[in-house]
Amino acid sequence: MKVKDILAVKGSQVRTVHEDISVIDAMSIFSANRVGSLLVVDKNDSILGIIAARDVLMAVLNDLDRITELPVKEIMTRELIVATENDDVDYVQAIMTENRIRHIPVIEGSDLKGLISIGDVVKAQLKKKDVENKYLKDYIADKYPG
Repeated sequence: MKVKDILAVKGSQVRTVHEDISVIDAMSIFSANRVGSLLVVDKNDSILGIIAARDVLMAVLNDLDRITELPVKEIMTRELIVATENDDVDYVQAIMTENRIRHIPVIEGSDLKGLISIGDVVKAQLKKKDVENKYLKDYIADKYPG
């Protein structure tokens, strides 16, 4: 299974925020859209980084005094780990696990194709296993002619 298979089901919509938005405003976007991460972009919509719930938690713990005016650009992760549409889901899961990240942007060339979460990866793998399991049970039960 490939990343593009996940995006075909999930869709390619990605929530983004401008680098100068406050962390508090970003938290509102997290909540309103029920997402766990937001891509951070500049005025030209070029991707600069990503902000996740853990980044917000650390900002609250480390900079509570300034949290109302603290801009996202001060707490975002700048070194992005990305996937491509043709990456194997098992490979992406290994990358996410190794780097302890829960969200990964999907990029082809300079185009943003989507964003997948570890939950999307697990859901896709469970579906694949369910299908394989059904075929094996049907085979064992001799439901196939021949």
